[in-house]
Amino acid sequence: MFPLFNFSLQINGFPIKEAKAELRKIQSIPEQEFETFIENKKQEIVDYHLKNNSSYQKIVGKTTFNTWNDLPIMTKKDFQKPLIERLSTGFSLKNVYVNKTSGSSGDPFIFAKDKFSHALTWANIINRFTWHGIDFNSSYQARFYGIPLDFIGNQKERFKDFLGNRFRFSIFDLSEKVLEGFLNEFKTRKFDYINGYTSSIVLFAKFLQQKNIVLKTICPTLKVCVVTSEMLFEEDKILLEKQFGVPVVNEYGASELDLIAFQNRDGEWQVNSETLFVEILDEDNMILPYGAAGRIVVTSLFNKAHPFIRYDIGDIGILDEKSTPKKPILKKLIGRTNDVAILPSGKKSPGLTFYYVTKSIIEDDGNVKEFVIKQTKIDTFDIEYVSETELNQEQIQKIEAAIALYLEKDLVFTFARKEKLERSKSGKLKQFVSLLK
Repeated sequence: MFPLFNFSLQINGFPIKEAKAELRKIQSIPEQEFETFIENKKQEIVDYHLKNNSSYQKIVGKTTFNTWNDLPIMTKKDFQKPLIERLSTGFSLKNVYVNKTSGSSGDPFIFAKDKFSHALTWANIINRFTWHGIDFNSSYQARFYGIPLDFIGNQKERFKDFLGNRFRFSIFDLSEKVLEGFLNEFKTRKFDYINGYTSSIVLFAKFLQQKNIVLKTICPTLKVCVVTSEMLFEEDKILLEKQFGVPVVNEYGASELDLIAFQNRDGEWQVNSETLFVEILDEDNMILPYGAAGRIVVTSLFNKAHPFIRYDIGDIGILDEKSTPKKPILKKLIGRTNDVAILPSGKKSPGLTFYYVTKSIIEDDGNVKEFVIKQTKIDTFDIEYVSETELNQEQIQKIEAAIALYLEKDLVFTFARKEKLERSKSGKLKQFVSLLK
């Protein structure tokens, strides 16, 4: 088959052949020399931006640095100014890749990558998918993503789908009738893999569970399901593997950076050490040892157009104790730093704690399809859910008792049954939101 995907990158000015060669070169560096490679790349990219990027010079406050820990932590707030003011010398809006983050963290911004750096991102993604027998040039993708609803944006995305050999399932309406339509596509198309937002794919799996259908029996070409952009809970992974009849792979990335971690064939969440440097920091910006939970801070080692150096991505995670410089392993992704509930006692708790507790109770009977939790006051939380029948008093009391046990007593909950939940423009579902100022 003609390598249409590679060709589309090459023709758009992204040197994919050179990027693949560079990736192979990096991957061939022996473990004992890899730390030196990382240190050299860190020095190189910082020196480059201190010399060529006036925006980064202002953030650092000088044009040289002594130690890595002296460098400031960048946040999304550093990017809330016109992109043209953030580009390095020699780069313009015409010779870079420009995109916008989804805004799921509440701070969307426009970013840029130089063309080689963007090609390297794709080389990395292509490489990771081959771990599970997927070839972007020939494998057919069932894509569960949002899509622009305006005519031009929609057509552009559809054309990209054609080049990427994928069929898109729009996830803005996930009613039973629409899911029935999804199922019919799987009966007639020879999909090799599923890729998309976790919450939408889980909802489709619950629909299959209701109908007592294993997807692979009606779509025998299906090999694997790759979920991304939202938390994958262990019980959801079990459900997906059961209803799809194929392995489920967890992907973690950020559009402004790269693929951050991808599940390897041993089931480990392998961190991308080829193009990124990932650190876990505490509240005082001190580097934490492997095994400790902290803020995920990432440096893009190749992006010369736009600095992402010690960039706080807004997530909390843990690197496994068995990590090495060449093969860091993400042990756990705990959630977002801005998804923290502040309780009346002063206690701070990740919003996902509510989600875990509530999820374990209300999903027992399969009635509730999905739900979100919103903190509206210091002691008040709204739970919005989609279900076939309304939650009964016994279920509500169970949830309240579990939350009192895991968090604290005297919290107030309101439950609202909805036809469908509000998703972001990109189609993501934010599972916990604090509306406190």
